[in-house]
Amino acid sequence: MKIIVSASRRTDLISFFPEWLSSVVKKESVRVYGPSRNSYVVNLSPDSVHTLVLWSKNFSNLIENRFSLRDAVKKYDNLYFHFTITGLGGSIIERGVPSPEVALSQLDFLIEIAESPEHISIRFDPIIYWREGKRIRTNLLFFEKLAPQLHKRGIKHVRFSFAQWYKKAVRRAQKHRFSFFDPSEEEKIEAAKFLVKIADQWKLCLYSCAQNFLIGVEGISRSSCIDGAFLQNLHPENEPASTNKDKTQRKECGCTESLDIGSYTQFCPHSCLYCYANPKM
Repeated sequence: MKIIVSASRRTDLISFFPEWLSSVVKKESVRVYGPSRNSYVVNLSPDSVHTLVLWSKNFSNLIENRFSLRDAVKKYDNLYFHFTITGLGGSIIERGVPSPEVALSQLDFLIEIAESPEHISIRFDPIIYWREGKRIRTNLLFFEKLAPQLHKRGIKHVRFSFAQWYKKAVRRAQKHRFSFFDPSEEEKIEAAKFLVKIADQWKLCLYSCAQNFLIGVEGISRSSCIDGAFLQNLHPENEPASTNKDKTQRKECGCTESLDIGSYTQFCPHSCLYCYANPKM
């Protein structure tokens, strides 16, 4: 069975390592250093790869074909894109991320590369709350602007979660004097119902990423950001893919098996305050 290749959950390869990504795709092989310092080799030949899943907050390098990246990835039969748009780009929370306007301007180009809006998933992730003086601020309301932009382009799938403040992210927030606020589960459920109302209006499908307490909300499904069955249906030859749970991911993660070719040693300069991965911030 062919493998699904993820590029990458661990860092933004498209934004910051396009030359490296283009080179390993052309070479059709890469040695990857995982989180436990173990290493493994991934065969990237088209005969071995079922789907190449590309994750980014900024697809400009792919769109502009820098380092021939666009040409390189087009040799695969099936491409799938996870595009993170939170509405926070350019703020203190996501300092190195493009503004929402710039991100939205990339959608039409990405659909052209994907050849179908079905091959694109938007990650409205994470939803953040913070204090400014006596006020609580959030990017939740940005979804009202995002949803119609997706609808008019035929993009249907939206994945979301609420920020999880791991210890290193808490220390980073304190260092930058960022006063985050973590609502109760009940408040998050009410916020999720707000998202459902907007999603219904614009005919979008909502998926909760690794937060199963939200699945009980009508209109929200459990996310499998990498879903072997779904990617098989997208594949032009209906090529079978693994539907086994990915045991390397969190317990509540619904993803099926894939091999990630990114590394936490490839430090991401997006500088997102909530990031659990970047040790240099």
